[in-house]
Amino acid sequence: MPDSAAQRGVPRKILYDRRPNYSRPALELDHATREDLLAHLTFLYGKEQAQEAMPEMERILKVHHAHKSEELRELLAGRDPRRLFSEKDMILITYGDMIKDGEGTPLAVLARACDDHMLAPDILHILPFFPYSSDRGFSVVDFSKVDPRLGTWDDIHRLAGRFRLMFDGVLNHISAHSQAFHRFLDGDPELKEFFIAYDSPDELTPDQRSKIFRPRVSDILTPFMTLEGVRYLWTTFSPDQIDLNYRNPKVLLSVVQALLFYIRQGADLLRLDAVTYIWAEPGTECIHLDQTHEIVKLLRTVVEAVAPGVALVTETNVPHADNVRYFGSGYDEAHMVYNFALPPLVLHAIYRQCAKYLAAWAADLEPPSEATAFFNILDTHDGIGLMGAKQILPPEEIELIVGTAQAHGALISQKTVEGGGEEPYEINSTWWSAVNPVGGEDHALQLERYLASRAVALSLKGVPGMYLHGALGSSSDLETYQRTGVKRDVNRATVDLAVLEAESRDPSSRLGRLAPRMSLLNLTRVAQKAFHPQGSQKVLAAPEAVLALLRVSSDGEQRLLSLINLSASPVPCRLELPAPARGKGIWADLLGPGRVTEQGGALEVELKPYQVMWLRPRGEEGAPV
Repeated sequence: MPDSAAQRGVPRKILYDRRPNYSRPALELDHATREDLLAHLTFLYGKEQAQEAMPEMERILKVHHAHKSEELRELLAGRDPRRLFSEKDMILITYGDMIKDGEGTPLAVLARACDDHMLAPDILHILPFFPYSSDRGFSVVDFSKVDPRLGTWDDIHRLAGRFRLMFDGVLNHISAHSQAFHRFLDGDPELKEFFIAYDSPDELTPDQRSKIFRPRVSDILTPFMTLEGVRYLWTTFSPDQIDLNYRNPKVLLSVVQALLFYIRQGADLLRLDAVTYIWAEPGTECIHLDQTHEIVKLLRTVVEAVAPGVALVTETNVPHADNVRYFGSGYDEAHMVYNFALPPLVLHAIYRQCAKYLAAWAADLEPPSEATAFFNILDTHDGIGLMGAKQILPPEEIELIVGTAQAHGALISQKTVEGGGEEPYEINSTWWSAVNPVGGEDHALQLERYLASRAVALSLKGVPGMYLHGALGSSSDLETYQRTGVKRDVNRATVDLAVLEAESRDPSSRLGRLAPRMSLLNLTRVAQKAFHPQGSQKVLAAPEAVLALLRVSSDGEQRLLSLINLSASPVPCRLELPAPARGKGIWADLLGPGRVTEQGGALEVELKPYQVMWLRPRGEEGAPV
């Protein structure tokens, strides 16, 4: 397999200088950018504090700019922030230490594993690799260091030279074991306003507490003994994760500085973790507040001013309508949002053997501009979120998903709801275990079902991503959960590289059967211009078990029909072709020997159980002959 970024089609990449060079011309912000930044700060903090914060903001941007060589400055000057993604982009999501062997640092082992053709991504999302105290990396102790158990910044830089990298910006909170929080406990005046603290838990009234939207059931306030006595700290996620106080402009400036540091270390995408919770306003739900969106807008202005080509990715596991608001106008907030409605809708289609809801939702799936794209995931390091399907699926259908997943052995995480009580928030399971029942079923059928579900994410408009255990077809690790009591641990097992290599070569193993089929899907997908995120997508009328999509490349030169049978039965399928796809004659399957001949503006084909067909008109450039 190719081992260079250029061979894989990755845009040319030049890393930042380790040290700033102030002998080169300094950054001069244009008038529009300066006014934009000042407007964001004024919205958040008022005119006086905004004016006070602006010089420090400009200093941070100038320091970042001084790390750019002349060659890098020339390269970035030619980057178009509207052209960040293509059909070649696929994202692999993994922890830095999920693959192990006896040699080298875990990050070096990860690099070797990614040389495997099945795992070779264009974009590698390494989940938080910083020193941490809990939550598998998301309670960060030091944002400026690589966890020495994983490796060093040199390991990250070597990966950055081979892949586009996504880093996590854990914006909402910091570890209770961090030096910054200890300084707060010690009464350091510089840190006094860095966190949301109360003298009494009664300062947050029962009415205010009942309104707060939270993905946890623990108390929102956690007591800590400080130099000045007991203080009660706002902790959205856990007592070890102390929320930052964005009402203090120094907090925002420190976050901007940290994110630009990540870009200098090789980040091409910045995942804004739990961004929807970062501005707390008692008396509201404390999510999706105007101030939160304004912070994302400010970050968009920052990266396009000094790091064009870097993408902001918002992670907001909320109902779809709220989720897509983080695109903003399409030019002023996130470049990419997690498509959290997709996993539960695909599960529902598999469980019901009916794609009705999935197809209806996909028919309206359109990002707001050419500068944006959906991040089409089925599984993540956390699990399978359910919030994205609210307002799309009726409550009884979400209950069906939860019940069926539990029957497959899944665990269910709860969240608090307004007015008290709890509701299911997340399915904790690997994707393989969620899709397939336990025992009593033909393994070949399970493999076909799994591939059909994966093909949905590969076919829909957007950029597909896959969690490592999804790529490997792993079953849920219930033994670890029984030992730790942490539900998300069922989807976070560590795997041995030698075992993976042996199983991938063994045609009798699950991975040995999955690997070549998954590789065919992935390699075929990245070779088709019709799958470009800016290409068009049309959902075609088809039997309820079938998701039928017509994808057309942005230049209009390539057409591709994606047909996915999401049922365990054969389905005869007649498709009336829209005008752009008519008159093409014979359509050939990119994934197998099948061919279908157009008759009277329609195609007729019988799909086998869970069959996936990607049909191209014979004679088009790049199509089968």
